[in-house]
Amino acid sequence: MIFKKPRNILEGQQKPIATEITQTDAITCPKCQRKLDSGDLDDRRRVCPYCRHHFRLNPRQRIRMICDDDSFAETDAELSSKNILGFPGYEGKISHAVLESGECEAVTCGTARIGGMLAAVFVMNPYFMMGSMGGVVGEKITRLFELALRERLPVVGFTVSGGARMQEGIISLMQMAKTSGAVKRHSDAGLLYICVLTDPTTGGVTASFAMEADITLAEPFALVAFAGPRVIEQTIRKKLPDGFQSAEFLLEKGFVDEIADRKRQKKLIAELLRLHGGKHGAGPSESEAACHDGI
Repeated sequence: MIFKKPRNILEGQQKPIATEITQTDAITCPKCQRKLDSGDLDDRRRVCPYCRHHFRLNPRQRIRMICDDDSFAETDAELSSKNILGFPGYEGKISHAVLESGECEAVTCGTARIGGMLAAVFVMNPYFMMGSMGGVVGEKITRLFELALRERLPVVGFTVSGGARMQEGIISLMQMAKTSGAVKRHSDAGLLYICVLTDPTTGGVTASFAMEADITLAEPFALVAFAGPRVIEQTIRKKLPDGFQSAEFLLEKGFVDEIADRKRQKKLIAELLRLHGGKHGAGPSESEAACHDGI
């Protein structure tokens, strides 16, 4: 199977890939163009061994990579988007995204242990409408921060998004304020929030909870922006510098604290949780967390 970047990374025009990538097909790295064995790529956490290109992960792949075995308990799994504004064709897009991704929405939330440390975790999904943020995405993330506040848990989040979901209009934009308020209340209680920016993190997600963490990590070469480089170039009619809006560029400018390769992410996050007073033990009760089937 060949991976290709979409023509406009903000619109996510590349065809989503269902929950697991095929097992036997050769994959071409979109960065270095080398042929890769799918099974070998899985063993390498879906990172190209030649150029370190980080292939996108669906939430279940990410959770298995980061969370301790059998420790993830999902919350609010039943929430799904409705066409509340009557936007033409939106129901079809939602149905297609559900079938292609195997998920009900563009974010998966729950509680888990990471290196033995309890945490509330959310993982955004590049294969569900490019991780766009609508009312349900904002609600699920807000509820997770509220759960973490009640249970005195840190939050660990993985962002990937094309921004606010245009089919929900102002309701999608309202999620920026709602999630930011939940992050602020969690922070005011002295609790830790770690965010890992993955490719791409753009638009309203970047302008809200993605950039409000106490510790901000990023995967190598990730695009992190409000408006993408193509949009900016078309607006100012100038060519942008090489590497503009990359994770490495943001690290240099102080917006990112550290770039973390996947092979060290779990160990690094666990150590950060431990240093900030993380706790061991069982997670919140099922009634409190509204937990559903874990992985």
